[in-house]
Amino acid sequence: MERDTIIIGAGLSGLAAGIRLAYYDREVTVLERHTTIGGLNSFYRLRNRNYDVGLHAVTNYAPHGTKTGPLSKLLRQLRMRWDDFNLSPQKGSAVAFQGRKLRFNNDFAFLEQEIASTFPAQIDNFRKLVDVIAEHDPLRLDRKEASARAVLGSHISDPLLIDMLLCPLMFYGSATPRDMDFSQFVIMFRSIFLEGFGRPLEGIRKILKNLVKRFKSLGGELRLRAGVKSIHVTGNRATAVELDSGEVIEAKNIVSSAGSYETLKLCGSRPDEIDMRRFQPGDISFCETLFTLNRTPAELGINETVLFYNDTPEFHYENPADPVDLRSGIICSPNNFEYDRPMDEGMVRITALANSDYWFNLPQDKYEEQKAYWCDEIVRSALGYIPDFRDAVVDTDMFTPRTIRKFTGHVNGCVYGAPNKLVDGRTHLHNLFLCGTDQGFLGIIGSMLSGITIANYHLLK
Repeated sequence: MERDTIIIGAGLSGLAAGIRLAYYDREVTVLERHTTIGGLNSFYRLRNRNYDVGLHAVTNYAPHGTKTGPLSKLLRQLRMRWDDFNLSPQKGSAVAFQGRKLRFNNDFAFLEQEIASTFPAQIDNFRKLVDVIAEHDPLRLDRKEASARAVLGSHISDPLLIDMLLCPLMFYGSATPRDMDFSQFVIMFRSIFLEGFGRPLEGIRKILKNLVKRFKSLGGELRLRAGVKSIHVTGNRATAVELDSGEVIEAKNIVSSAGSYETLKLCGSRPDEIDMRRFQPGDISFCETLFTLNRTPAELGINETVLFYNDTPEFHYENPADPVDLRSGIICSPNNFEYDRPMDEGMVRITALANSDYWFNLPQDKYEEQKAYWCDEIVRSALGYIPDFRDAVVDTDMFTPRTIRKFTGHVNGCVYGAPNKLVDGRTHLHNLFLCGTDQGFLGIIGSMLSGITIANYHLLK
């Protein structure tokens, strides 16, 4: 039986696209290779503890009942309730560079005061930049690319402030080494600095399980352990998908959240058929360490919700030469949100840029050994910015680019996909569209809006 739409990948964007289409009575099947949902933002259970993959915080926070903004738009489009996400706001985060610190929370005026105090000569230039950001429409599907560094440099003359503004935005969304597209900068600036961080007490599983519940209630079909081996193509159209099992499912339309390069590989496309420059995979990946504690981070003196740090004169955001880049990183304390009740245990997560090739090529016996070594090194580098918490650790886990590639299928374990985004979601085939990372909307909320936008723009007209 031919389906109206097949969606490849049960991540946030794929599930959101599925809900939007199923609401309008389209026959939709979401296919997922793995045994659980979520993709880049998933969850797992290890040694009787629940862990999130990827989620530090949900950006685009808005208080309950807010009528405007991305989160409100998302809930309207999905016909879901605020309680389905149940986000609690952050207590406060910071960017720390060599003795300088900029604190921020979900009140933008606080960051503005911090910049006025720390960079008094730049505050007027910063306000002019904010005016430019306010006037820019980053969601236009016909937008043009521009260098964020170039735009910032035309307004702000202090390179340290430029790096400190870029650091959180790049760590949470840039697929481009040393820079990011200005439209993506605007998306991330608004979502992190103007709107801010929130998190469900239960983590990402709260959002994912409610998305699945909504999708199935509308008649959508979700199939796990259903990896797509190839996309069948006739002329300029995709006609079906073939699963790893050999099963073939026909469809009028296919939406892929697998990534642009990865989707082309599924089509068996030859380089001479398309402009391959548009589909080059990214190489920005990370190692992340997770520490369960017998006390809360605040009891140990760790008070920020998220702390972005860098200890060199310049911020280096690129695929590092070393297995892990110890010059910078992210320290996240999931306990440090304004929940209505405390988390069961303390948790600290530390993330750093990593060299994918190194981690891919390690033999298995060396892989576990190197994970343990670099886990210790990541902690050591972070201890320049937070109190020593190691005596409070009761359990540890770590994932690497190898883990990311295994559970997402992304070439190079690239977390944010390809540098060149296909903003309108179109591919070289008339009925094959992209959503998610390589479409170009960023963050947890942005990923879901990506699926909704592609469904609205291409499949619900």
